[in-house]
Amino acid sequence: MKAIPCVCAFALSALRPGFVSAETYPPLPALDIDVSQTSVSGLSSGGFMAVQLGVAYSSIVKGVGVVAGGPYYCAQGSIAIATTQCSCTIQPASLCAVTPTSADVPALVAKTKAFAASRLIDDAANIGGQRVIMISGASDATVPRPVVKQLGDYYAALGVPEQSRTEIDRDKTGHTMPTANYGVACSKSESPFIGKCRFDAAKEMLGWIYGPAPLAAPATTQATQTHFLRFDQTRYLPADRPASFAWTTGMDASGWLYVPAACKTGTRCRLHVALHGCEQGQDYLPLDSPPGGGLFFGETFVRDAGYARWAETNRIVVLFPQAVSIPGLNPNGCWDWWGYTGSHFADHRGVQMRAIRNMIDRLVSGASQ
Repeated sequence: MKAIPCVCAFALSALRPGFVSAETYPPLPALDIDVSQTSVSGLSSGGFMAVQLGVAYSSIVKGVGVVAGGPYYCAQGSIAIATTQCSCTIQPASLCAVTPTSADVPALVAKTKAFAASRLIDDAANIGGQRVIMISGASDATVPRPVVKQLGDYYAALGVPEQSRTEIDRDKTGHTMPTANYGVACSKSESPFIGKCRFDAAKEMLGWIYGPAPLAAPATTQATQTHFLRFDQTRYLPADRPASFAWTTGMDASGWLYVPAACKTGTRCRLHVALHGCEQGQDYLPLDSPPGGGLFFGETFVRDAGYARWAETNRIVVLFPQAVSIPGLNPNGCWDWWGYTGSHFADHRGVQMRAIRNMIDRLVSGASQ
């Protein structure tokens, strides 16, 4: 996750070999999903976004998993605060001002309650009923441990009991999505920001949220490959969005969905929203060739972050929304947790927030009564 402006990835995304207009992708299916069993997780900007979704839509979100993310509304609409007090993405890094209190948790708790009182988000009292898991790395200089620990303080202040939240602090782990055996060395903070850590973060997050019963044994990777669906994201953008959505909302034209075999045939299932980090969206154009070759990041996070294997055997549909780069505003394809889409980025009026909620509403619309 970087804060250095550049004019790079977005305009080139349409040049990806085999690029197909979103109009050729299907809509999301309507499935038999229990909306009360909805959960969210994410890495880095996706972690901050997962917290936003969990807070803003707390009436339907059962649990939240965060890898290298911080408290709700941490940036308070300021890129300067985002890059210096809620992360260390400012350049030069010596300007970073992260401390054990830099997020100002009491102010963020007050903001949360004020937003709820104004009905910009759901009733904040719901948050106390969520199950929350937070993962940080000792070698992560991008979102250092003190930021993640302040996320724990935030949830504690809003009533999440100690037995419903857990913090996993990992040594020799960089700014990365930890997996059992895929990615770069665990201590590195580099593309694809997926680390070979002998630790399965997707398993730990899904297991904590949907516990205490352990998850069923995972499926093989080969068994999951045909269950991915690429769908048209544009139809879920708010109707009152700006006309040129691609340059103002940060939402890609298409997203991904994983549907276990049982969920395709009418079995009641659960829903998890998995959010990639900066420089991990399918149409992000990295400086170096991504895993598997080619120009663009592609499906690396969707297929290799570890969610599908556990989702298949545990009746969990996984939604993978996709963010996209905006030159000058959001060059690294991050989710909006500091305000590049507008002042309502973290509440019910936010364009990304509403788009993802629209996706959720469509997916659960086939629920049996």
